Amino acid sequence: MGNAQPQLEMIWPKSLLDRPPHPRLGPEYALRIFDPDRDLAEYLSLVHEAGFTSFDEQRVTDCLQRVLPDGFYVVVHTPTNELVATAMATHNSLPRHPYGGELGWVAGRSAHSGKGLGEAVCSAVVARFLSAGYRRIFLLTDDWRLPALKVYLKLGFVPLLFEEQIAARWQAVCDTLGWPYAPDTWAGEAQAQRYR
Repeated sequence: MGNAQPQLEMIWPKSLLDRPPHPRLGPEYALRIFDPDRDLAEYLSLVHEAGFTSFDEQRVTDCLQRVLPDGFYVVVHTPTNELVATAMATHNSLPRHPYGGELGWVAGRSAHSGKGLGEAVCSAVVARFLSAGYRRIFLLTDDWRLPALKVYLKLGFVPLLFEEQIAARWQAVCDTLGWPYAPDTWAGEAQAQRYR
C-alpha cells in the first residue's frame, strides 16, 4: 500500500436530491446508452486517451455487472459517429457510502473539450440514480483532474472532508480553480446524508 493518498470524494447534496440535472448538448452531439456489441473498441480508445490505460474488455465486462440498466452513457459526435465522452452509473456500496451509487469512469476526448460533454454525461448519470431512488450518490477522483473537478463542482457535487489532510487538498484544488472553499457548508451536506 505504501504512502498512497486516498482519492478525493464528492457527494450529491441533500439539497439537490429532488432536482435532477438535465443533460444539454450542442447540435453536433447525441447522448445514448453504451452498446457493447458496437462500441467496445472505440470505448476502450476513448478511456485510454483519458488516462484509464488499464481498461480492457474484461474490465468493461466487470463494470457491466454493476452498472444500472440504461446507466452507461456515451456521447457521439454525430458528423463522424465517434464516441467522444462517457460516464457510468454503478451500484457501489462502500463503507462511507452504504447503498451508494457511484458516478464513475468519466472520460472525454481532448479534441472535443470545452463543449460541455463531461457535464452532459455526469448529468445523465445523476438523473439516472435519482430516478432509481438513490439517496447517496458519490464519486471518487484525483487532485490533478482539475477540468473534471470543475465540472463536478459546477453540477453541484460537494467535497466530502473525511480526513484532516483531505481538507487541505480541497483548499488547494479550490485555490487553483478559483472556486469558493466552503468546508462548513460541505460538512453540513455530508452530515445530512450520513446514514442515507
